[in-house]
Amino acid sequence: MLRVLFSSRMLAFHALVLLVVPSFIALGMWQYGRWEVKAAAADLQEANLTASPVPLAQVTEVGGEVRREDRWRTVTATGEYDTGNEMLVRNRDGSGGVGLHVVTPLVTDDGAAVLVNRGWVPQPPSSAQQPEVPRAPEGEVTVTGRVQFGETPENTGIRPREGLPEGQIMIIDLDEIGRELPYPLYGGYVELTAQDPPSDPAPEVVSPPETNTGMNLSYAVQWWVFAVIAVVGWFFLMRKEVQDSRNAGGEDGPGGDGGGGGPQRPLPTPAEPSATS
Repeated sequence: MLRVLFSSRMLAFHALVLLVVPSFIALGMWQYGRWEVKAAAADLQEANLTASPVPLAQVTEVGGEVRREDRWRTVTATGEYDTGNEMLVRNRDGSGGVGLHVVTPLVTDDGAAVLVNRGWVPQPPSSAQQPEVPRAPEGEVTVTGRVQFGETPENTGIRPREGLPEGQIMIIDLDEIGRELPYPLYGGYVELTAQDPPSDPAPEVVSPPETNTGMNLSYAVQWWVFAVIAVVGWFFLMRKEVQDSRNAGGEDGPGGDGGGGGPQRPLPTPAEPSATS
């Protein structure tokens, strides 16, 4: 049996199993880790979306950054819109397809401003045309919305482009935008969900993405199932090899078909003498 299990052919198969089984297990652990990260992010998003609103200054500060655990938190801020420095963010999805987001600075009482994404508007027929943008209300307003990180090429995968129409940008890059404004900015920006007084008409409110943990947990289970299948297949192949070896030895050795142990051919019967001999 040992001679069969440790033949050159079977040693190659053992090596293959020893390679693929740990690899399948490791791939499953990797996918499981990715699922844990996504599940934690989805839980945080859901908790922050349902939490009570807090003042903007509680989650960010002028020149600061939004902490990861505060993303999606609902905040409130009061001030006046600076429509003269309003921006349009290109290639953003809405109910009507691809359009633009309307970002307007809200200058607060302390002299700093926070960028407010007032919502989505449709793209005009020609990229050179300016879209119709509902005006922001004049005077003091109180906005409520979800706080977000500032956008960068690294966290969005979107690269800035040259030659865009005036007032249009590709990403909400706080550093780039802040260089062109006459006042400092709070870290992050706010996706508007409510406003007092409201705009009429108003851009379409940006909907939060659905919480989704993806297919990583399913992929992890699949890799682990493949590992089990490989081990079970190895076991049955080993057993079959041993059984085949025993059967072959039984046929060629004593008691086998070739060793006299099988059915014997009858010896010829001597002919009886004839009556004439």
